[in-house]
Amino acid sequence: MKAYTLIFLMVLVPLLIFSQAEQLNRSALSARVMAIDYGTPNNADLTTTFGLEIAYRHLFNDYIGLAVPLKFGVADVVGNSGNRNITSLDLLAHLYPMKNHNKIAPYVLGGIGYVVENLDGGNAQIPLGAGVNIMVGANSFLSIQGEYRISTQENRDNIHLGIGYLYQFGQIDTDGDGVTDGNDDCPEIFGPINTNGCPDSDNDGIANSKDACPENAGPIETNGCPDADGDGVWDNNDNCPDLAGLKKLDGCPDMDEDGVADINDLCPEVAGAIDMDGCPDTDGDLIHDGIDKCPDEPGVEEGNGCPYADTDGDGVIDEEDMCPETVGLKSMNGCPDADGDHVIDSEDRCPNTPGPYTGCPDTDGDGVIDADDRCPEEAGLLTNKGCPEIREDIREVLKLAMRAVQFETNSAELKEGSYAILDQIRAVMAEHSAYKLRISGHTDNVGDAGKNQYLSEQRAYACYEYLKASGVPETMISYAGYGEDYPITSNDTADGRLLNRRVEFDLIIE
Repeated sequence: MKAYTLIFLMVLVPLLIFSQAEQLNRSALSARVMAIDYGTPNNADLTTTFGLEIAYRHLFNDYIGLAVPLKFGVADVVGNSGNRNITSLDLLAHLYPMKNHNKIAPYVLGGIGYVVENLDGGNAQIPLGAGVNIMVGANSFLSIQGEYRISTQENRDNIHLGIGYLYQFGQIDTDGDGVTDGNDDCPEIFGPINTNGCPDSDNDGIANSKDACPENAGPIETNGCPDADGDGVWDNNDNCPDLAGLKKLDGCPDMDEDGVADINDLCPEVAGAIDMDGCPDTDGDLIHDGIDKCPDEPGVEEGNGCPYADTDGDGVIDEEDMCPETVGLKSMNGCPDADGDHVIDSEDRCPNTPGPYTGCPDTDGDGVIDADDRCPEEAGLLTNKGCPEIREDIREVLKLAMRAVQFETNSAELKEGSYAILDQIRAVMAEHSAYKLRISGHTDNVGDAGKNQYLSEQRAYACYEYLKASGVPETMISYAGYGEDYPITSNDTADGRLLNRRVEFDLIIE
């Protein structure tokens, strides 16, 4: 009994001294009903009992508080045939991770307490738990709390679950705006007194939540919105905020009084019909004078109010004439067809020669139209642009020329024996006028690469000049030198180097 009295005094006396110094709005009292369970923590089949808790709480700041609960109840404990009366006093720290003044404020708790059983003995206990306070009024909260209590005495660990009521003394001002939460329409948002604690960004005496224009000051008659032109339509809804107008026209004037606001009226000084954008329709063609290019003459919409036109005079009106500025045929939608093959000239690949293939014939019947056929009178291959494949005997001439064309050593001067084969190539070109001849010079890798490049170019050029001088049009021949870049065999042997020193002649179709 002495131990119980000593602990009670050690806790209560400092608490009473502290409570006298605290600010009133930091204090609270609570009462809750508890369920008490000594069975579950001690693995015993015991009855759940009940008790009552009365507590005092003090808040140091938004996150930390101190509570002193006094509890009375009965407990079914291990080793006793009947329930025992219990009385306890605790000193608990409360931690509010989401601030203690929210409408829903969860917290965790921990501390130390002393429990007396039947006033003849007791044990120290360490309560650990959590709870939540739910605001139900300006100063009233529903309080729910659970504890697990670890005892210094064997078989005395227990669980408390409680629900009750907490009253916060004084007036709470959560947002610190001078308006207590009970009178504050916006208790968690700072605001002036004249708007009941709600923000008023434009300082017009109307809270933002009720202000139709919270960023622009205005009178209460226009829901807090300005009306610069004084026409009774506030600027947010006024399509003409700087011009006094009519409410029915969203604040805009109507100079000609035709029911169409001047900003939308294409004829603002002449009264017209609403469905004609405020303009009259003088010629009655249903195209109003504001856009009618011929307001005194009935016309059509496609002509911007003017009658249909036929610019080229071919009997097909411009709106239907695919070639309005060129005389054409009605059957061709006003476009010309010079060769009469039913393909208009603008789309006819061969406008002056009738043909079934995009307006072109295929004279040699090889599937390549004359417009694309390099050999239009001689059947050939599609892959060869309509020309026949090069005959094998001609391929042999070109292949022979690669070896037969010879030059003086380290020189681009043709040997006399080369002329005969070049003359054969000239004859081939005369027979194949659709082809072009590509002359390519090559060397071995002996000597300086730059000199070899120059020599290959000069040897190709020598053949080019001979053929041109022999009558082959220069548009049909081209030349290039490649030096030692493209050997056809190894340069490691004399025979290989001989083969690599060559001039190639290729017939190509461009």
